Amino acid sequence: MHLFIVEGSHLEAELRRKFGPQHTYDFCPGTSFDLLTRLGAADVAFDLRPWPELHYERPRQPLFYDTTRHSLAQLFHHEEAPLGPVFGLCAVPTLLDRRLLEVSLYNAADAPALATVCAGLGTEYRVVAERVGLVTPRIVSMIINEACYTLQEGTASVQDIDLGMKLGTNYPHGPFEWANAIGVARVYDILEALYQDTHEERYKACPLLKHMALRGESFALAV
Repeated sequence: MHLFIVEGSHLEAELRRKFGPQHTYDFCPGTSFDLLTRLGAADVAFDLRPWPELHYERPRQPLFYDTTRHSLAQLFHHEEAPLGPVFGLCAVPTLLDRRLLEVSLYNAADAPALATVCAGLGTEYRVVAERVGLVTPRIVSMIINEACYTLQEGTASVQDIDLGMKLGTNYPHGPFEWANAIGVARVYDILEALYQDTHEERYKACPLLKHMALRGESFALAV
């Protein structure tokens, strides 16, 4: 299959690992003058911009949209329905290249199309609720946020918290290592989107995390 990816440079290596060398890839800037021409050559398209908008071009190919900060319902509110099937996607660094592709459906009738395109991509998948943050980004962001509160209170160091989480829970990364890999600003953006969607206190970003995100900083990890 020929995969067309808009603004996906931050996930290029992970996308290539996930779907493999049997496919061809076109990573396109959102401002590219020939975006429409390149979209027309695709079998499937991924729009990874903060506010995806490929549906305005009325393509018939399946579209995968990054829905970690906006649900499909939000994106299509007061919009004309897309011509082809559109799916939500967990497009967060470190969370994409897993055995199961985490996706959501805008229309339940598009379930057969999702099965077909995932078979073509050569991946297993799991359909989750069509909500902001999906499932895994929501959980990981909350873990990182709670770790930030612990660090802010001076209870433990970055290194101690990371080591404790990896040894105690068998997670692949400690929360601060995970935050750096995802991007501190991206974690903050996910939490902000979740809080605006639910107004639940558990999604309210820790002041330390917010401060670091706004300053473009990362956590100092053990060497």
